[in-house]
Amino acid sequence: MTRASDTARLLGAGGTLNGALSVDTISEKTSGSGVTIDSLNVKDGGIGGHQIGGRRNIIINGAMQVAQRGTSETGIGASAGYFTLDRFRIQPTSTAGRLTMEQVADVHDGFANALKLTCTTADTSIAAGERLLLHQKIEGQDLQQLKKGTSDAEEFTVSFYVKGNANATYALEIYDLDNNRQISKTFSVTTSWNRVILTFPADTTGAYDDDSAASIQMSIFLHAGSTYTSGTLNSSAFASNNNANRAVGISSFFDSTDRTFFLTGLQMEVGSQATPFEHRSFGEEQALCQRYFCLFADNNELIGGGGYQSSTFPDVAVQFPVPMRTGPTLVQTSGTNYYGVVTHNALPETFNDFTVAYTSSNVNQLLYPNQNVSGTQGSYGRFQCQGSGKISFSAEL
Repeated sequence: MTRASDTARLLGAGGTLNGALSVDTISEKTSGSGVTIDSLNVKDGGIGGHQIGGRRNIIINGAMQVAQRGTSETGIGASAGYFTLDRFRIQPTSTAGRLTMEQVADVHDGFANALKLTCTTADTSIAAGERLLLHQKIEGQDLQQLKKGTSDAEEFTVSFYVKGNANATYALEIYDLDNNRQISKTFSVTTSWNRVILTFPADTTGAYDDDSAASIQMSIFLHAGSTYTSGTLNSSAFASNNNANRAVGISSFFDSTDRTFFLTGLQMEVGSQATPFEHRSFGEEQALCQRYFCLFADNNELIGGGGYQSSTFPDVAVQFPVPMRTGPTLVQTSGTNYYGVVTHNALPETFNDFTVAYTSSNVNQLLYPNQNVSGTQGSYGRFQCQGSGKISFSAEL
């Protein structure tokens, strides 16, 4: 541990480190508890007892870099799903409102991309049970550092950048799926990018399961009826869920077709300090996303090498780029001659879609055509997408 005198020399004249950290007093604590700089305790464990380096951000794809499914989807609102940006799910309930979801280029504060929602069909007659959520679910085994359900439970901070076409108020909710507990905090949106910082209290009731199932659903309430807005906002402490207290005081995203909502730089970290956003490389972020969804092969791309088990039955083993959360579901486009198998440099024998032979593995799967495909038993076959063929695997929460 650097002593106070050494720290002062590192800070230099005027108490400034690279022009970024200005201090008035530096005092050394006793018993190895660290150095205090203007009441901010810095010790071996980090700032205020929480880590300084290493991976801090619990959120995946917070900088909106990865969009394996595509960069734009229109007409969203009839059903829930993952549509564009990885790990971000839209959940509408009983609303006539419709929207477009996009990954857009919007350079600011070190970010190149943002999630954009645009209202395309308004819904100003809001029934009680209506709602629109934008959320990300998080595995319980990735939340154990919060120590939830213990006397040592940790507070945590969520930060993000937002803007819109006009001023609005929305609510960010942390929903404990394991114990049916929640807390919500409102935030403001203006026409300029603004960083929102929300600190949530520790919860000593109900631990998160240490497994690969969802334990937290972090949601932004963008639209809600009286079922979710008629009570008192539960913003000070986690409590057993009461729907009426989840989204009190919010605006409606569906109030006008002029309405837009932009989001990027989403970060969740242990402790009360919002640190600068943790930027990860595109490759690292993509690999984290591929645990939940993997676009394996697209338009005219190679699927893999296989072989003929009989004169009409070829199959192909596919290896996922990273182990997936669980044995995934095959997601494919189906149509006439969407896929093909090539042998001995011949023209491809085409077929319409695949069936999965083994579904339990999270590292690979065996696929075979749904239709008979002519060939020679024992011969090698190169499987590929033809035209509009697309193969993906989903293990989403």
